[in-house]
Amino acid sequence: MKHEERRILVVEDEPKLAAVLCDYLHAAGYVCEWLADGREALQRVQDSSQAKPAAMLLDLMLPGLDGLEVCRGVRLLSDLPIVIISARVDELDRLLGLELGADDYVCKPFSPREVVARVRALLRRADGRLTPAGQQGPAQPLIGGFTVDEAGQRLAWEGQVLHLTPVEFKLLRLLLSQPGRVFERSQLLDAIHEDFRDVSDRVVDSHVKNIRRKLAALQPPQDCISAVYGVGYRFDPAAIA
Repeated sequence: MKHEERRILVVEDEPKLAAVLCDYLHAAGYVCEWLADGREALQRVQDSSQAKPAAMLLDLMLPGLDGLEVCRGVRLLSDLPIVIISARVDELDRLLGLELGADDYVCKPFSPREVVARVRALLRRADGRLTPAGQQGPAQPLIGGFTVDEAGQRLAWEGQVLHLTPVEFKLLRLLLSQPGRVFERSQLLDAIHEDFRDVSDRVVDSHVKNIRRKLAALQPPQDCISAVYGVGYRFDPAAIA
């Protein structure tokens, strides 16, 4: 899909900042849609009669509905890529946003070029989940009943599809690639953020928490990601039910 066909939903209540973001997104070849109210943003994602956005830039301090609640609501509906943009720089806010399903977090003040670069990278990862025809590719068996569609970037266990964000897919796929190996948090962080940005290792913990929650929703629930205190995580095939 060409850039000009990709719609970015900008949810920001500061008109000047929203205008700057939209200008840069337009210049990069994207269609930009601006909303200033959190409740309206959630309703927009729920509305199947309108063109589906390719990604969302989401402020946290919004009228109508807090950005974190918007993120939570969107994640109940879809795996729409979400980049949080906020002046709330506290690490707890960042981690909470990621735990609710956001894919990335940018703190204000920021470079609009950086935001566009983050969007482009996120969409590139999301595009990897689609075959050229938009159909599911052949599933390849992995250990413990897991299968992977590499072209479509989909993971499933015993036929049950895990609805993962692009970052979550990348993280779980890496753990599955070497069962029993302990990956340090820094190694996992480098794998999910190829631009080597300066972010806390605790970001990995947030993504793993999301993956564990989705594994726990399987029937029967699976608890196959083990934490190694002070080091990182490993996929534990012996824990597969």
